[in-house]
Amino acid sequence: MKSTPLHKPSIAVIGLKGLPAFGGAATVGENIIAQLKDKYNFTVYAVASHTNQKGDINGYKQIVFRSFPIKSLNILVYYIKSMLHCTFVGSYDMIHLHHVDGAFILPILRLQYRVLSTSHARPQKHDKFPKPVKWFFAINELIMLLMASKITAVAKPLADFYSTQTSKAITFIPNGISMHLAISSSPISYNDYILFAAGRVIPSKGCHFMLEALKQMNYKGKILIIGDIHQVPKYEQTLLSYKNSLDITFLNIIKDKAILLSHVQHAKLFIYPTQYEAMSIMLLEAAYTRTPILCSDIPENTAIFAPSEVTFFHSADIPDLKQKITHALTHPTELQTKTLKAHAKLKNVYNWEKIALEYDKLYTTLTH
Repeated sequence: MKSTPLHKPSIAVIGLKGLPAFGGAATVGENIIAQLKDKYNFTVYAVASHTNQKGDINGYKQIVFRSFPIKSLNILVYYIKSMLHCTFVGSYDMIHLHHVDGAFILPILRLQYRVLSTSHARPQKHDKFPKPVKWFFAINELIMLLMASKITAVAKPLADFYSTQTSKAITFIPNGISMHLAISSSPISYNDYILFAAGRVIPSKGCHFMLEALKQMNYKGKILIIGDIHQVPKYEQTLLSYKNSLDITFLNIIKDKAILLSHVQHAKLFIYPTQYEAMSIMLLEAAYTRTPILCSDIPENTAIFAPSEVTFFHSADIPDLKQKITHALTHPTELQTKTLKAHAKLKNVYNWEKIALEYDKLYTTLTH
């Protein structure tokens, strides 16, 4: 049912799983809503495993489903519940579906709604998942390409790949960052540390490359690792084994963004050795804090920043990483100059106030 000119168009948002955000895609959706809530009525579908805030919040409505008792099926059931609610209870002008893994609900949604589908990554590329799950993701990706009304991708390499798989137009809209993020002033329990941070610390994030490089360097300084290391038990044990030779402190996910950014800001070096990304929010946040960055040279990272803005090392190349860490620690002024340029790029290119306008164009097309 279409909105009358007297009312703001209504948009259902599926896939963020819960706001306030503490993950990459949820951060994207949260910022789109923050920028466009005066023009659209947003309803966010969420699940209790990710949030306990429901009802009217900060200019949008959030519907929170109960968590499914079988953890491995929780998100699958969440998508199904969201689809059923939209179909039989909700009444919207369009739906914004985040994540490829939820595309299996598109055939039903498309019977009633126009759907904008945003791909944040190709989940089948992650080594965390067994083959049957990777096949499920691959089928979902195909469904997205066939069924979505409009498709966006958050990384240029991702958008380029999809363009080879379909005749549909793929819109590249990068992730961004608010230039008004608060950074906590509370004291940090650590100082003079090298930092790695990610929501899920899984093998593809490459934390082990950093630790192995530091071990081979006989590094004696403090190392801080922030994120959920329990995702892959075998990998968790691999990371914990480095505590025998390195001064490492493992912190769990820090959901309070201001506190997380404070930890990033106080690091002397932020190392991001990921082997696969779409477009990393964490990398943008590190640049926001003006912390010197050393990251892998995968296309998804080099598409965001230039060598004049961050220091790149060859992905999975431990000798090169060792060399770049040594250079970074002995040339702090050079790296500080780079990070100031990276911060300036955020303001000029990756600013949510500008990026949200690209989503607004698609919303306008799909709600009229």
